[in-house]
Parts: sequence; structure tokens; C-alpha cells
Amino acid sequence: MKPLSPITIPASAAAGPSRFAAARRILDQAIADQALPGASYGVLHQGQVLALDAVGRFTYEADATPVTPSTIFDLASLTKVLATTAAAMLLYERGVLKLDARLGDILPGFVVGMRRGSGRERITLRMLLAHSSGLPAYIPFFEQHPTPQGLLRAVLHTPLEARAGTRAEYSDLGFILLGKALEILSGDYLARFCERNIFHPLELKSLRFCPPPSWQPHIPPTENDTTFRHRIIQGEVQDENCFVLGGAAGHAGLFGNTADILRFAQVMLRRPISEFSPQPLFHEETFRLFTTRQDKPEGTTRALGWDTPSNPSSSGKYFSPRSFGHLGYSGTSLWIDPDRDLAVVLLTNRTWPDRSSKAIQSVRPEFYNAIVESL
Repeated sequence: MKPLSPITIPASAAAGPSRFAAARRILDQAIADQALPGASYGVLHQGQVLALDAVGRFTYEADATPVTPSTIFDLASLTKVLATTAAAMLLYERGVLKLDARLGDILPGFVVGMRRGSGRERITLRMLLAHSSGLPAYIPFFEQHPTPQGLLRAVLHTPLEARAGTRAEYSDLGFILLGKALEILSGDYLARFCERNIFHPLELKSLRFCPPPSWQPHIPPTENDTTFRHRIIQGEVQDENCFVLGGAAGHAGLFGNTADILRFAQVMLRRPISEFSPQPLFHEETFRLFTTRQDKPEGTTRALGWDTPSNPSSSGKYFSPRSFGHLGYSGTSLWIDPDRDLAVVLLTNRTWPDRSSKAIQSVRPEFYNAIVESL
């Protein structure tokens, strides 16, 4: 497979570097502070791409490859919304997915042989999407289970930390199981279902699980792994549990560039992406159902698959309460505001060369504030 062609910057984004100079300065300072080596970002407002730009390099070395708007990043947990949640929305529209279907009815291994009264039999697909299943956030199963079958079995047998539906706890494990449930419901692998039903129809050419080797020079490294794979991680998923699962899972594994994520955001803003595909991918009822904050458990900020602004929020202080978005561990983020008709993407590899820096947590809100202020 040939590498992707460089992105053509639309005329509407020609003034982006000057118009959003304040946001760019924040990223430049983040690079100087070694919060991240490089970033690509984009702004979609009222149907027009106003910015498609990049700063920095793949690594901190002066001769490293520059980041461009064509650069493809490990999207980490953006996989949860761009792939898994989008697939769930489609299957819901087709009548295949019932939100209150019990996970144990789809994946019997989740309940068979488990202690009676554990509450596992109550867990539904809605709870997995809303991160209210009671499953733990994360367990490094890859350390003990080197095969996909062994790791999945370990996730299936993970004890609950809370009663189903009583606590919102962001859970990679829940989305691993959700991804497997979607495969059963669709009769297809999650990666292939997304390619055939979402990425290809929307012409999102850079969105892909397990990118081919020819793409590696266009993907920044995420980490110099000295403990598990003992190599630089570039062009393969950083998340170790996903790696053991074959590089494609419900919680991680997707790669892509800023332009294609903006194109997906255009669909979520209820706009046609071209004259050849005037119909939205999702119906209005489905869109509102999945992007509206849940009312249970009390205090949750989660919608179905998507997150909504908290206080404080990674989206800054200007995105409206109806906004929805998501973050990725590698330093990626997407926030969409239907009230402002606005979507902003920020992709980085902030985990290079290791995961020690948490500075992205302050960079993100400052960046998103600067974008909105420039509008």
C-alpha cells in the first residue's frame, strides 16, 4: 500500500497561521518546555476549515522530521469515539444494537462461572458506553497474558469495583468488551466494519487500524519502550493491551491525521461532507442520544461513548454545555461544539520519549481557549 498523498490546505485555511497565532504560540512554548515534540491541529467553523497547521518535529532532535498537517498520529483513545462509538451508533440505527441489551447475553464468558449476586448480569451496552459498568479503569493485563485469547479472557473475568450503574469510572476494559460485543452483533471484525461502513464511505483515507509499514515514516514515534517491547514504538499502537490484542481493539489502535478527523467532525456537526454524500451518516435522534450527557450515575460528565465538558475541562472555558469530545493518552484530543458550529482537533505525541510528562493537561485548555478567543 502506498503512503498517503500530502494534504492540500484549503483556501479557507490560508490565514490560519496568523489568525490563530496565539494558539500556535502556546504549542511552540509547549515544545520549548518539552511537553510535546510536535503537534498538528485543525479548526472547523461554520462548515469551513479555518486552520490546518502543524508545529514542531517528530522528536526533540533538531534534524528530526517536521510535523505537517499530513502527519499521521497514534490516536489512542480517540479510537473510542471515531471507531467504536461510531460503529455502535450505526448498529443502533440499524436495529442491531439495543442499548439495554445485557453484555452477558452477547459475551456469555462475562457471566458464566462468575459468582452469583456479583451484578455482572445487569451490565448493559449502555453502561459500557457511559463508563458506568463498575469495571476498573485499567489493568496491565499484557504483563501476564501474551496472547489475544488469554488477555481477552482476563478482561472477561475482571471483578467489578462498583455495582453496575452506580459509579462513573472511565474504563478501557469496558471498551475492550464493547468492541468485542460489536463484532458479535455486526458479524465482522471491528476494524473491517469501521473501514467498510465509516472510513471508506466518508473518504477518511488516513483513519486505519494497524497502518502498513509504508506509512511508518509519516507517523511520529510515541515512546522509547524500555520495559515491554524494548524498541522505539513507531507506526504500531502504543497501548500494550491493544498491541497484544493484535493492534485493533475497542479502546485503542486507530491512527489518523487532523484533516480526516475534521471531516468526521463535520459529520457530527450535521453537515454534508460533499455534494456526493449529502445525507448525514447518523440520524438526528441517534446523534442527540449519543452526545447528550447521561443523567446517571449522579455527577457523571459522560454521554454515550463521548465525554462532555467538566469543570475544569480539557476543552477550556468556552465550549458550550452541549459540546462533546474525547482525549487520547498519546496527547490527542477532539472537541465539538454544536452551538458554535465548531470543531477543534489537536494531535500530539506528548509521550515521547517516555510517559513522565503530564504537562499536556495544562496545554490543552490553554490551546482551546486561544482558538475560541481568536474566533
